[in-house]
Amino acid sequence: MSNPGGNMRVAMWYNNRDIRIKEMPVPEIGPGELLVRIEASGICGSDVMEWYRLDRAPLVLGHEIAGQVVQVGEGVERFKVGDRVIAAHHVPCNTCRYCLTGHHTACETLRRTNFHPGGFAEYVRLPAINVDRGTFLLPDEMSYEEATFIEPLACVLRGQRIAGIRPGQSVLVVGSGIAGLLHVLLARALGASCIVATDISEFRLDAARRSGANVALKAADYQPALFQESNSGRLADLVIVCTGAVSAINQGLDSVERGGTILLFAPTDPGVTIPVSINDFFFRNDRTIATTYAGSPADHQTALGLIAAGTVQVDPMITQRLGLAETQEGFQLVAEATESIKVIIEPQR
Repeated sequence: MSNPGGNMRVAMWYNNRDIRIKEMPVPEIGPGELLVRIEASGICGSDVMEWYRLDRAPLVLGHEIAGQVVQVGEGVERFKVGDRVIAAHHVPCNTCRYCLTGHHTACETLRRTNFHPGGFAEYVRLPAINVDRGTFLLPDEMSYEEATFIEPLACVLRGQRIAGIRPGQSVLVVGSGIAGLLHVLLARALGASCIVATDISEFRLDAARRSGANVALKAADYQPALFQESNSGRLADLVIVCTGAVSAINQGLDSVERGGTILLFAPTDPGVTIPVSINDFFFRNDRTIATTYAGSPADHQTALGLIAAGTVQVDPMITQRLGLAETQEGFQLVAEATESIKVIIEPQR
């Protein structure tokens, strides 16, 4: 199949309340590149963080993509027209000191790489470096919608690996949006003994219970003592904070057992600092604060396998499937965080 040529529709983001359907030329590809027709693209919580992107607007967002190869650049041998694929938007160099010591997401190349123009478009061009180390074939039995979860699950995998999760540990997940729910699902799959989830939305707390949380509590009502009631008097071996709210971070810090770890999985607003008592939190209590960002290509491959095997079942988390013209509605649903879990845009509709 040759390049479709002509123009394509894109959802151009100006802010969360101003997303316009525009036309731009279908990207032309070069050697080593792929042109992919986007069949499904998930809206990530980071997509609705206006402070993170307003200075670059207008732009086409969307990085949780799945689609079909429609054109193959010269020299590409691993992929052919018609292949069903997902692609990582950020990929590492695999040769710098960060990559060679396992810190792929600190790589300068990873911070600069992306596909063009973005996932909320009918087609994207995958640069050669993304094709080489960040594009993966989908098994026939996996839907495009399920495949959009591979990128966020890769991020979750990296986070729990860095936090050193082990079977039998107790886990507190603060914030039960899509990231929090994936953490619940993965922690359950990895053998967590007790999982408690919190959120401000009863809709999402119900989803947390369905995803494997033993207990799901309103954030406003949560106290560390409530975790202890569910965990034989002990606090959490692992706390995963999936929101940047200062109150949530403080709840998490107060809930870490001696020898435990708190994983800060979400960014805060710019300029936010959290005071932590060296004596009370660290000294003699052997607690750890960990952070994480993105996922490596290996994490993507593992996430793909977990979803394909049914170990992590993601389809029940899809709450809305919208066409490209409804992208603004989708962003509002995600930003409001009340009646949605995963919103997926299907650009071919």
